[in-house]
Parts: sequence; C-alpha cells; structure tokens
Amino acid sequence: MVKPFVPEDFQIPQELIRQKFKFRMLKITDVVKDYDAVMTSIDHLQGVFGKRSTWPAKTLTFEQDLIDLGWHQKEFQRRSSFAYTIMAPDENECLGCLYIFPSTNDVYDVEVYVWVRKSAYEKGLDPIVLDELQKWIKDKWPFNKVFYPGRK
Repeated sequence: MVKPFVPEDFQIPQELIRQKFKFRMLKITDVVKDYDAVMTSIDHLQGVFGKRSTWPAKTLTFEQDLIDLGWHQKEFQRRSSFAYTIMAPDENECLGCLYIFPSTNDVYDVEVYVWVRKSAYEKGLDPIVLDELQKWIKDKWPFNKVFYPGRK
C-alpha cells in the first residue's frame, strides 16, 4: 500500500493572508488571471521547475493553461499535491503560484516550488513570499524535510 502524501486526518490549510498577498487553492476559475501572470513573465519564469523544464512555453495557450489548472485542482482534491495561487489581497491580480509536491528524492518529504510574476519580482515581492511560505510550511504542514528547488 502506498503511503499517503499527507495523513488522512490532516486538515489542509486553506489560505495564508498577508498584507501584500494571499495564498489560496488554485482553481480553474483563476485561469484568466493566472494566464496573464504566466504570459507576461515567460522569460522570467523559465527554469523555475529546473533547467530541463520547458514551462512556460511561449506557445502556451489559454486552453492549455485551463487544463493545467484543472489538473492541479483535481490533485488538490485528491490530496496528492497542492497548488496555491498567490493573489493580491483584493484578488484583482495573480501574483504567482506555489506548488507542494511529493519529493522525487528519498532525502526529502516534499518539494516546494514558488514563482512570482515579473512585475511583482521587480517590486521585491519574491523574498517576502518565500520567507512567509517557508514559515507557513514549517508551522502548518506535516513535513520534516522540505526542499525548495532553485532556492537557498
């Protein structure tokens, strides 16, 4: 029997709200704002999932992004991985996303990826998001060995 990613009785955190942003579950209804964040930041986001990753491709279509969001939403519901959108507090703009995946390396329990759109990065939001994310994972999630690929 395969060990579940998180314990069955674990209450999945629904959101994290801070002054400049909030995390909440990524849903298909976020596609318009998500697609805008991705497509306006393509060069900035290249390599966020590793040097071999081709995401995001300049040819990414709105429909492909919708499919990706649907996949993430279903995995969240199945508790096999967790994708959160990073929204402006008033939800008028997607600032980025974060993903909590089972680790592919036995040394770690989990791999956490995070990105912010280029305009938010240029305003200095990335280190603030990363700091709050690391505290949130430590305080609210049942993982002991967390890997943030591409991060220190």
